[in-house]
Amino acid sequence: MNSEKLSKRLETVAGFVPQNARLADIGSDHAYLPVYLTKTKQISYAIAGEVVKGPFESAKKEVEAQGLASKIKVRLADGLAAIQPEDEIDTVTIAGMGGQLISEILNADLEQLINVKRLILQPNVGECGLRRWLNQNGYHIVAESILQEHQKIYEVIVVEKGQQALNEHALLFGPFLMQEKSTVFIKKWQQELENKERVLKKLKQAKQLNQEKVAQFSKEITWIRKLII
Repeated sequence: MNSEKLSKRLETVAGFVPQNARLADIGSDHAYLPVYLTKTKQISYAIAGEVVKGPFESAKKEVEAQGLASKIKVRLADGLAAIQPEDEIDTVTIAGMGGQLISEILNADLEQLINVKRLILQPNVGECGLRRWLNQNGYHIVAESILQEHQKIYEVIVVEKGQQALNEHALLFGPFLMQEKSTVFIKKWQQELENKERVLKKLKQAKQLNQEKVAQFSKEITWIRKLII
């Protein structure tokens, strides 16, 4: 992967970025996403934010090598602190982190999101918890995507401001994904079903029975079976 050819995962994220957006890519790594979007004229301006010195230097080198230093600002900062008011950011991407960490990044600097119209989030794990945070903090899901790359399955969640009442099913499976039931979605939940059945068996064999966990796993196993079988 490079700024000329994104991974399938980042290509999916890029597909949800609005035309002429002013983008903040948080945890930008090599800045491949903002560089690609700038070169394809999909965005007009970008911030590549990195909290770790190594990736920050890599991002800076990539942006300079591509001659895009006037259009992409690379900043060493923690999360949304990379954004400054004069940037007039309207779109934020956060990809390749756990859902819990993404929630924490958003929650730490809510004031930075006041003028942001769209968040495009790609959690590696913890999708349900992230949806729960979004649901509780005034965001509604406008699109979702699920894909497989290198034997790993990823979900992309696209949200905008607005209230949305998601039930437990939608929080777990994704409101759009559970309707579409793509082959990748079915594959993911078949794997999850096997894992949860394995864990439930161990829970039931434990010397001290955790009734709450047994009930939760049993409930989710029932939901998965009904949805995919």
